[in-house]
Amino acid sequence: MTSDSSTTNPGVSPAERPLGEFEARADAIVVQVVERAMAELRRGAPVVLLAREGSGLLLAAEEASGARIGSLAALVGDAPLLLISAERARVLGLSAPRGTVALEVPRQDALPENRAIARIVDPTARPRIGDGLELSAVKLPDGLATAATGLAKLARLLPAVVFVPLNGAEPETWAAERDMLTVPASAIHDYGYAAARNLQQVAEARIPLAGAEHCRVVAFRPSDGGSEHLAIVIGEPDPDRPLLTRIHSECFTGDLLDSLRCDCGAQLRGAIAAIAEEGAGVVLYLAQEGRGIGLINKLRAYELQDRGVDTLDANLHLGYGADERIYLPAAEMLRRLGFGRVRLLTNNPEKVAALTRCGIAVEARVPHSFPSNAHNETYLDTKRRRFGHEI
Repeated sequence: MTSDSSTTNPGVSPAERPLGEFEARADAIVVQVVERAMAELRRGAPVVLLAREGSGLLLAAEEASGARIGSLAALVGDAPLLLISAERARVLGLSAPRGTVALEVPRQDALPENRAIARIVDPTARPRIGDGLELSAVKLPDGLATAATGLAKLARLLPAVVFVPLNGAEPETWAAERDMLTVPASAIHDYGYAAARNLQQVAEARIPLAGAEHCRVVAFRPSDGGSEHLAIVIGEPDPDRPLLTRIHSECFTGDLLDSLRCDCGAQLRGAIAAIAEEGAGVVLYLAQEGRGIGLINKLRAYELQDRGVDTLDANLHLGYGADERIYLPAAEMLRRLGFGRVRLLTNNPEKVAALTRCGIAVEARVPHSFPSNAHNETYLDTKRRRFGHEI
């Protein structure tokens, strides 16, 4: 991930050595704990966050009805806070150099809390933000706050949570007595690293493709059974030669529906054709929809783009960084397949740099551009001007 994403993004690959039994087990625990907490948030249930700086009860903001917020406040006996990412705070005109901003929840007698919160955290909400809401920032330890919004990001929810500090309580005992899940901030921080290096090959099948009949698909899954990444292996690649490789983030609208808003479908099919023409290579198909923000948030970003906001700013309006993807899963998949050197099919220099940081030698960048259409010209121009793609 980019921007304020240190909570969830491992920056550098681990050493290229087999995991010890203890390390693998520790990774599996981290992934399991965080995945369970993500599931609770997605179904509208609260979880207890544990950190060195304190602890608190949190609920995903987009699931925060007035009744649920009232229940949280009654459980703890304290006023709830609304935590939003620095990106979203800056869009709202608040001072936010980095990290996460804590706000007082708007008063219920001014506007029902669920509507008020929606107007703050979701730029696609109706009515739009800015109509009489007064936002007051309060102090909260940055590590605690950033872990809270980081968990929402991992759950592919808007990066905003309702948070009630647990002052004076023994948080683990308090949570156990109320049958609530606890999640350590350290596990949220380590999640991306643990999930990536703990990938396991779980299935492989020969799948002839149009234009690439000698092809097999290899599926990799983290130990908890989370989202699988796929390796589309074409031909019989030689591990002693740089592998022609495309890292492709899944795109439901482009890859499956052939959407004209992006160039993803053309890039995927073009990569398969280019590798088949060469004779061998791999497409790594990563489960990182919408530059890592998920399909629902990508659709929200599309709505903002229809109002005149470009691709990059749409992510910032939603509270995400410009690009939330990580490339350690791709590096680990390549290592599992026996490859350490690649020629990368991409127009994005950051992909080259990121894969290199993860321990894979990128020996060449192979340009990978396709003609624009009337619907994606602005999208491609934003890639050039603001993301630095060499198109």
